[in-house]
Amino acid sequence: MSDNSPLSPSAMGRLESQLECLQLILQGATPEALDRRPGADKWSARENLAHLARYHQVLLERVELILREVQPALPRYRAEDDPEWPRWQAMSAEEIRLRLGHLRKQLVERIRSLPPEQLTRSGIHSRFGEMSLALWIEFFLVHEGHHLYVILQRVRSA
Repeated sequence: MSDNSPLSPSAMGRLESQLECLQLILQGATPEALDRRPGADKWSARENLAHLARYHQVLLERVELILREVQPALPRYRAEDDPEWPRWQAMSAEEIRLRLGHLRKQLVERIRSLPPEQLTRSGIHSRFGEMSLALWIEFFLVHEGHHLYVILQRVRSA
């Protein structure tokens, strides 16, 4: 069951501004705090940041696929299964932030350029089923918000 509503002004506003909190979240964070892992199976703040940046590329690819094909099947993204992930995981925090800023600008420009009817096109998520492009953007923003919270936790943990 597809959602036929366009992207809400709230979603567009969050897409344009949600990452502005990173400057404050990361302010004063030491390299040690950025790389500290709470457990062997948990990502550091830097790795969470890398995941956010890499997922921008993934979403941009998915947007183009949804626009090009009729209801393409889109598997759940898992960094551990992504051949590009080790390269992103190895980047410095500064390099990740620079790339993230560039990718966010690309994403905002691409979404802003779409006519409302294209935002109703859908892709099939392996877990959540059929989702309009507008809902994919909401999904992306909620996912991003979760990782921003984790980054805050990681850099502020004693």
